[in-house]
Amino acid sequence: MILAIDVGNTNISIGCVENGTISLVFTISTSIPKTEDEYAIGIKSILDFHTIDSGAISGAIVASVVPPLTRVLKEAIKLLTGIDALIIGAGVKTGLNILIDDPAGLGGDTVAAAVGALASYEPPLIIIDMGTATKMYVLDNKGNFIGGAIVPGMSLSINALSAGTSQLPYVPIEAPSKAISRNTIDCMKSGAVFGAASMIDGMIGRFESELGKSAQTIITGGLAELVYTHCKRDIIHVPHLLLRGLGILYEKNNP
Repeated sequence: MILAIDVGNTNISIGCVENGTISLVFTISTSIPKTEDEYAIGIKSILDFHTIDSGAISGAIVASVVPPLTRVLKEAIKLLTGIDALIIGAGVKTGLNILIDDPAGLGGDTVAAAVGALASYEPPLIIIDMGTATKMYVLDNKGNFIGGAIVPGMSLSINALSAGTSQLPYVPIEAPSKAISRNTIDCMKSGAVFGAASMIDGMIGRFESELGKSAQTIITGGLAELVYTHCKRDIIHVPHLLLRGLGILYEKNNP
């Protein structure tokens, strides 16, 4: 069994992958001040709670968009298992042809999602990852990574709206009954959820126009489930796409 670890700006998702199957996924909060000891204890506690022996872990792979935590998580895994985790970055074999201005600047999470998508779906593909930021990117008909777009995530947007105004409250992200809402709270919910769904529909149309053909769209990330059912486009929801991709990348580099 290997640990696949996706270090995001808000949360760290950890999956237990065995023979290509994810048997357990759990999430802990991203906290830069935490030490490697604290992360090791936290991960072990959750594994113990689910009766998973940390001694059964034979490998680990990490994709991180939080550079200060990359080394910390690697050291935490070393403390917990005695294993040196593979970090997605320069020198790691991905099999992904990246055709953007600065391929080295592409995040490990994005690489993992693309690899995971290509393992199960035929290109061209549009991949949408909804987390702290909403990242949308395109794989052409040959599976080449050709670019995409990034917008503020729903939580970031709605919290900024509340923080930057005097009278708008903090509200939970959930869909109201109607797009044309009749009170302030539902109006904010409508803008957040239906606005995000409309943005996704619109960006899919723009991407397909530039591709010159239709593409299958895959959506993932912590906020995806709140939005994709309100989109008018045909979208496949794959909850743990990044962790699947990390499992594949581990096998590519440890045959």
